[in-house]
Amino acid sequence: MQAFIAYSQTYDFANAHNQKGKIFVSWGWNQSAYTKSDIHFKGNDYNFTLKDVVAKDRQTGFSLRYFNPSKITIPQYNFRIGYYFNSKYSISFGFDHMKYVMQQDQIVKINGAIAGTGTDYDRTYNNVPIKLTPNFLRFEHTNGLNYLNLEVRRMDNLFDQRSLKIKNIDINLIEGVGAGVLYPKSDVTLLNYAENDQWHVAGYGVDLVTGLNVTFFKHFFIQGEAKGGYINMPNILTTNFTDDRAAQHFFFLQGNVNFGVIFKL
Repeated sequence: MQAFIAYSQTYDFANAHNQKGKIFVSWGWNQSAYTKSDIHFKGNDYNFTLKDVVAKDRQTGFSLRYFNPSKITIPQYNFRIGYYFNSKYSISFGFDHMKYVMQQDQIVKINGAIAGTGTDYDRTYNNVPIKLTPNFLRFEHTNGLNYLNLEVRRMDNLFDQRSLKIKNIDINLIEGVGAGVLYPKSDVTLLNYAENDQWHVAGYGVDLVTGLNVTFFKHFFIQGEAKGGYINMPNILTTNFTDDRAAQHFFFLQGNVNFGVIFKL
């Protein structure tokens, strides 16, 4: 009994989970998934839509490069920095580096027209199937599908070290909502045109996130997250011609593992 009383006296339960004034920084990695999307291509020589295009992510296989400072941005990663403006709520800025890769050689429906390109694809299409071969289209946001976002998050303690009876460990629930812009470097090869792989603002996104946070010694944490949302990109660069653009919108889902620190200034 004496040992229990001594432990409870060292645990300031009233203030243990008051996060106000604290700053947190985290880094981690994601696996992502995307719904099918219609992709509309418009230029001087074409105006067509591909229906229900399938795409997937491209996470780098786990290796020591994940911890190499010169290569840590190659895998799909998540960076976030935030500030708790009261005991539970924080505002944070995040950079979610996903990768979006259209599945090559899939067959989809095409509507619209291609004319004047000097290729075998010059014709009018009316909801007919087409195979997305590399000589027709290669479409990726691999450097990447960059989602720059602001989020408001809430953290609620589920189990503290007193209830767990394990010193210096707390378990917390995270919930949040956010919005931001998409800033991809798209890799698009369309017909016989040269690509335009410049960084650019392509659209916007909104998201919801929930996660489980395990904090050690009050200052270090590991956090698993499920994050999903909607992306709309009406301004995707495709070729070196100024007016050529692609547009698409879809839903995404991330599974994230993040490591971080939290401290008070």
